[in-house]
Amino acid sequence: MLYLVEHFYSIQGEGRYTGAPSLFFRFGGCNMKCEGFACVEKAADGTEVLGCDTVYAVNKEHFSHNWIPIKSAKELLSILDLYELPRHVDIVLTGGEPLIYANDEVFIEFLSALHQHGHKITFETNGSLAVDFEKYPIYQECIFALSVKLSNSNEPLHKRVRGEIIYSIASKAKEAFFKFSIDADSIDLGLEDEIESILLHSPRTKVYCMPLGGSKAEVEANTEPLIEFCKSKGYNFSDRLHIRIWDQNKGV
Repeated sequence: MLYLVEHFYSIQGEGRYTGAPSLFFRFGGCNMKCEGFACVEKAADGTEVLGCDTVYAVNKEHFSHNWIPIKSAKELLSILDLYELPRHVDIVLTGGEPLIYANDEVFIEFLSALHQHGHKITFETNGSLAVDFEKYPIYQECIFALSVKLSNSNEPLHKRVRGEIIYSIASKAKEAFFKFSIDADSIDLGLEDEIESILLHSPRTKVYCMPLGGSKAEVEANTEPLIEFCKSKGYNFSDRLHIRIWDQNKGV
């Protein structure tokens, strides 16, 4: 079953296309928890759930009331009619981890329809789940923001860094770039070696580094150290505009 958690029209807040008007589809479910990011979301029953800054799209146990089951591509496509959108507006598929649905027939039909209507499609993915580019050539027309998780996520190395998958996506997709979430403490602990080891799997892919944080205060605290890190390594600094402007993650 395909689950949609939320949709919203905003600007892209991160990565290569920062500032681009985009319609976001946030899908429910993920193959990781990333509790090391230490973001806390309070569930309806009062339980505090630890995880990434979109834990409500990861933890179905406590946030299932926000998860909408999708049975047809038409249901997803009808969402475009709810907004006053420019023609061919960018579509961003995020989560959770949207590629847990990579082989779902409804998902493939949705992607194909978006492409046929001239939309640019970007996946925000952790880069650990394989994509069958031959069976589903629609993925060759998509852009992949590879947010490969670092040790600060507290996920095991074998799970978060899958070199063959990173290479496959970077080499077969229409376009791909790395996007890392980094905090000041991790920079001091030698995070650059981790990043360099990941880049070995696709050395020509551009790198964007973002300040870690689920709130404006956290993002701002990590910004200046990260800028200095990017300057020293030659990486691109990426702000997190949606958090800096709205100080939240939902619906923006």
